[in-house]
Order: sequence, then C-alpha cells, then structure tokens
Amino acid sequence: MIIWLASYPKSGNTWVRGFLISLLYTAKGTSNLKDFPRINQYPIKSQFETLVDDFEDITKVKKFYHKTQDILNLNKKIKILKTHNALVNLDGDNFSSTKNTLGVIHIVRDPRNVITSLKHYYSIPNYQKAKEFLFDEKRVIYGDISKKEFPIATMLTSWKTHYLSWKQVQNNYLLIKYENLINKPDHEFRKISNFFSKLLNIKFSETKIQNSIESNKFDNLKEQETREGFGELINNENKQFFNLGPANDWKKFLDKNTKDEIESRFYGEMKELKYLL
Repeated sequence: MIIWLASYPKSGNTWVRGFLISLLYTAKGTSNLKDFPRINQYPIKSQFETLVDDFEDITKVKKFYHKTQDILNLNKKIKILKTHNALVNLDGDNFSSTKNTLGVIHIVRDPRNVITSLKHYYSIPNYQKAKEFLFDEKRVIYGDISKKEFPIATMLTSWKTHYLSWKQVQNNYLLIKYENLINKPDHEFRKISNFFSKLLNIKFSETKIQNSIESNKFDNLKEQETREGFGELINNENKQFFNLGPANDWKKFLDKNTKDEIESRFYGEMKELKYLL
C-alpha cells in the first residue's frame, strides 16, 4: 500500500520527505541528501518504461496509473511516494484508489509564496508567466528526459484544483501547512511522526524525532546542497533547490496586481487555510 506525500510543487514536500527518511531509514535521525531516493517520486520513468512510449504525453501516462500502482504494491509492503500529481479523474482514469492507497500527507503553502519559488525553480522569466503557471487548469509538468531517471508527465492543474483534489481524501489524511513547519517545527513534525506511528504501528524515540527535526532544518539542507549538490534540480543552471525557504516572503517580492489576482482567484481556498482573514 502507498502512503502519498502529495503537494503542489515548491510547497515543502522535499522537506517533509527528508524528515521521514531520517526518521524511518537512519539509525539516529541524521540527514543526508544522498538518502533522498529512499522515498521515490511518482510517476517516474522506471515505473512506466515498459508501458508508455511517450513520457511527456499525459493521455498515455494516465492509462497506466492503476496498473503501475498495482505492480508497486505486489510485494504487499508499505511504500512512501512523493507526488505532485493532482488526485483527479482524466477521461475516466483516476490517479489512485483506496485499493492502492493507505494514507496521505498533504502539504500546502500560501500560493503568494509558491509563485516566487516556482519562478526560481522553473526559470520562469517573469511573474506574469508564473501566474499563468499557477492558474493553469491543464498544466502538465515533467522532468529532464535526457536523464536516466526523471519524473514523467504529471497532471498538476492549478494551485486551487490541486489543493481541492487531495483534500477530498477521507481516510488516513493529514494536512500540513508549510508555514507551520517554519513557525512551529517541533509541533508539526511531531504530528507527522505520530501519523506514521499510528499508521505503521511503530514507536519512535524522542531522541530520534528531535534529531530528525534538527538535521532537516532548512539551513542544514541548504548547506548540504551547497557543499555536495542535489540531484533533483531540473536543469544545470547555477542555482539551488533549497533557495529562500523561510526567507521567501511574498510581501518583499510581489507587486500589488499579482498579489490581488492570486487572492481573488484563490479566495475561498486561501480563506479556508487562513492565508486570508
């Protein structure tokens, strides 16, 4: 069965993933960016390469969501997968099902800050183009097909639709806000460890939880990337995956029109998440 780490891009998914790798797969709760493949992404090339001949074509990829997830679950073991795919139905093909899904950690971030990170990560030339990305209901993303392994066509949709799609999960669902990871990390990361403790029926020591929190602080991850690199950048430009993090404050970067348009387009969802009062 799959436990999804689901988020819109640049919303803290990799941060949560690092914490879980330290908690679940290391002896003392230490962090190493080289360990990140221990929690893989979905959909990626290796999961579909015998089934699909065009990895950028969502109409082909979507037909094999259930088949590939069935294959992943053949060994009857719990696996954690990161995804940016919206939990949507595309012409009769659902992204996943209760048969293959055990639980979901759904990570969200204020779209006024997401847009700045999107602009940086995807090398989008200006905020107008970044807004179009954020609002696009038909947005599909994929990785660098020149690499041996890469994310294939992923149905992203808009920030709003993506949030609403995963919010519909009924069982074993945990919502985590990026802002709470920054402002009260001990509380939020313990929520995540408690979620996994109950779901997997395992107990984590207080020392290991605390070590996992400390070793995955944003500045520590950023320093590791500066020193050793990180293989999840989508191109070879001179930039970092861990860029601004907590220093990304939309008030410093967004013009009034961009801010107002995001708030207008996503008003109901931002109010629900208390990004707007």
